[in-house]
Amino acid sequence: MRRSPLLFTAPLVLLVLLVLILLWEAVRANVPPGAGDDWPWRLRLLDMEVLGSLLAVATGAVLARAQYARTVRPYLGYRGSWRKGLLAEGKPAWRVGILNGGQHIAVVDSWECRVVRGVSDEASAPWAAVPDVVSTLTAAGLSAGRDYQLIAFGAGFPLVGTGNYDTVPVGVFSQRCVERVESLHIRVRVTDVVGDSHERVLDCMRGARAEYNVPGAEPVNE
Repeated sequence: MRRSPLLFTAPLVLLVLLVLILLWEAVRANVPPGAGDDWPWRLRLLDMEVLGSLLAVATGAVLARAQYARTVRPYLGYRGSWRKGLLAEGKPAWRVGILNGGQHIAVVDSWECRVVRGVSDEASAPWAAVPDVVSTLTAAGLSAGRDYQLIAFGAGFPLVGTGNYDTVPVGVFSQRCVERVESLHIRVRVTDVVGDSHERVLDCMRGARAEYNVPGAEPVNE
């Protein structure tokens, strides 16, 4: 998670600055009487009453912002399940959907994918846009619409907080695609209503080949 520089860092910097001024005034108030007229002890930054009021306001703002950020934080999750008829009539396909389980909206900043065809390729597989991943899958002998469907989410797409388990589809994969592709990862970055950024990586093939999750079994929640 990355905090908003304007709405998180700036109030925190202000609070630190006020604490430093408080320490300076406390040290300055305890210097010997004769030294108070010498530089730099005669430098007075703020009146103590004003400083106390500003500290109270800044502390309250930082704490309130932190509490509100926890309240509006998105909770990104995904779910996969085998369903029939999504790609071919009567044929099972692995459907993956994403959800925002929080109560407030989150806006997509970026949406990237990568294909891993073997365990040894996972570290070197690059993140790319959906059209580039489609080209990779096509080169592997898989056809869009028949073997898979990938949905691209552009910047600014809202993931509405549902408070339930309804998912937005991100991809559908045939059994042939599941057998040929080791993993297909989707990395989504979103920004919440207070400007904080959050990231989640979806492993679209996770659970698709598990013995307990054969076509027709119940969905797998992540």
